[in-house]
Amino acid sequence: MTTTTPMLAALSDISIWWILVPVGVVGLIIVVIISQYIQLWLQALLSGARVSLLDLIMMRLRKVPPSAIVLNRIAARKAGLDINTNLLEAHYLAGGRVDRVIRAMIAADKAKIDLGWDRATAIDLAGRDILDAVRTSVDPKVIDCPNPQSGKTTVDGVAQDGIQLKVRARVTVRTAIQRLVGGATEETIVARVGQGIVATIGSSVSHAAVLEHPDRISKTVLAQGLDSGTAFEILSIDIAEVDVGENIGANLQTAQAEADSKRYQAQAEQRRAAAVAQEAEYQAEAQKNRALVVLAEAEVPKAIADAFRAGRLGVMDFYRMQNMQADTQMRQSIGQPPEA
Repeated sequence: MTTTTPMLAALSDISIWWILVPVGVVGLIIVVIISQYIQLWLQALLSGARVSLLDLIMMRLRKVPPSAIVLNRIAARKAGLDINTNLLEAHYLAGGRVDRVIRAMIAADKAKIDLGWDRATAIDLAGRDILDAVRTSVDPKVIDCPNPQSGKTTVDGVAQDGIQLKVRARVTVRTAIQRLVGGATEETIVARVGQGIVATIGSSVSHAAVLEHPDRISKTVLAQGLDSGTAFEILSIDIAEVDVGENIGANLQTAQAEADSKRYQAQAEQRRAAAVAQEAEYQAEAQKNRALVVLAEAEVPKAIADAFRAGRLGVMDFYRMQNMQADTQMRQSIGQPPEA
């Protein structure tokens, strides 16, 4: 009995260690895992944006970076905005940029701009830079017309007197948050302003009138409501530069005169060729008629011979005819002018 009792005690100690070691390892793993989120949990707790440890662990399992969610929630909370972590996670999983949405909402709230979470996330998911849009709404930006990246430096228009004018304008715009989803971009603004400039110059009787009052261009274009259907509101259109270009009217008249000259030359050449062809036809017809005359003259001796045989023509008649022919030839030879 005395020998069996120490053995049982030793076996019980070994079994306890087999239980304590795995429990200790599991506890150590849990402590290590939790320790990764203790700092974020404390930071959120002390900032008034409470987030539970379980939520932090579940964020990691859902492939969402907890630091991004917690830090953006803290920033929103400090700015007076209460955004739930579930909304932040949902927007991150949808492919949105949580940090820019939060910063945009904070900037909009400070600038007294109505920008809710749903609208901000919709704009961000649509591919627009919501933070840049809010900044542009607060601080309007200037757009060059035409865009220098297009390779053109001026918008060219021709007045009614044929003089070309080269205009460079600067458009001041402000983002319209309510029209940002589905609204046209800056390229549409630049295209519409350029179209308005060309139309205004074209309706001017003289280029001198445009040079005297360049503000007519900006006033006329601005009155057309070019920002409708776009994501911007046009505040002003300023004409930065107006230069005189070529005399397009004179160039067109010169080109037209050259074209008319070539056309008239072609028509004259056509008439000359027709006259030459007609002359050739007449010559051919004359040659044909001469051949017929020769053929007819060849029939005369035959007819005289037949008349002799039939007795319809006598010798004296034949001699008189020969005398008449000789007289005719003599008169023709006398009537011809002398040769040089």
